[in-house]
Amino acid sequence: MNAHDERGTTMTGVDPSRLDDQQLMKELETIHRTRHDTLLYGSNDALRAHNERMAQLEGEYLRRNPRRPVAPGRTREGARERTASDSATPTASGT
Repeated sequence: MNAHDERGTTMTGVDPSRLDDQQLMKELETIHRTRHDTLLYGSNDALRAHNERMAQLEGEYLRRNPRRPVAPGRTREGARERTASDSATPTASGT
């Protein structure tokens, strides 16, 4: 049995904790790029494996970067501000 063959689990690839930062980012970019096709065209098993692997990689990224920068517009408060400013914008009336 090799390091990638873990019978009884659906894990594929290297344990994310063993990847260096550059390798982790490359894995994250790849899995995000393939997400849409897996969702639309993958079998249930493929989607399940993709979900598990994505969660592992993202979890490792978050563990390493607990204070990552967060864009204000990507928070609840920021979204509320966008919504409030959108509704405050006058709309053209047909009358």
